[in-house]
Amino acid sequence: MHAASFAHVRHWVFDLDNTLYSPEVRLFEQIQLKMTQWVMEALRLDRAAADALRADYWRRYGTTLAGLMEEHGIDPDPYLEVVHEIALDALTPDPDLAAAIGALPGRRIVFTNGSAPYARRVLAARGLEGLFHAVYGVEHARYRPKPEIVAYQTVFGTDGCEPATAAMFEDDVRNLREPHALGMRTVLVAPEAVEAPHVHHHTVDLTAFLARLGG
Repeated sequence: MHAASFAHVRHWVFDLDNTLYSPEVRLFEQIQLKMTQWVMEALRLDRAAADALRADYWRRYGTTLAGLMEEHGIDPDPYLEVVHEIALDALTPDPDLAAAIGALPGRRIVFTNGSAPYARRVLAARGLEGLFHAVYGVEHARYRPKPEIVAYQTVFGTDGCEPATAAMFEDDVRNLREPHALGMRTVLVAPEAVEAPHVHHHTVDLTAFLARLGG
């Protein structure tokens, strides 16, 4: 990784879950349990069938929500509220990450397939509130999720993000394909590297990666 590769970047786009905190926290497991419970109750399925459907929709549609909207016409707002009612006790403030993000030149935003209120709770628990110029949830993408191109177009259009001078940080390799196609610098933040033409960089340590950008 070379700082020169990011010298042109003036718009920094960060995913939330498993990107701005470690996947070892296993926070998203709580959300998955809530999703499965919601599917059980809404569609009257047993737990095994509901969990399988949740995972299937995630694979085919990008998010479970997108599948539920497409296949069952659900109202997304009550769903988003319920599945994000989770405990954040496992999250701790990260002053080093906060300093690294705060030092980035230009505009900094969060773009998540979760809801914006949930994202703000996570940012607060991580000590990252006030560092981002905007926080966008799936509701700001008209409920279309990453990796759908329309999701990026909607959010980037709203924010004024110019992909040619932007970078995207994500834990899900699928969600970097369209940013790469749009001309963004792409960084996979994940335990395992993935060899793919749409991944420019990989890191297991976002804080150290960002700190190196400043030299």
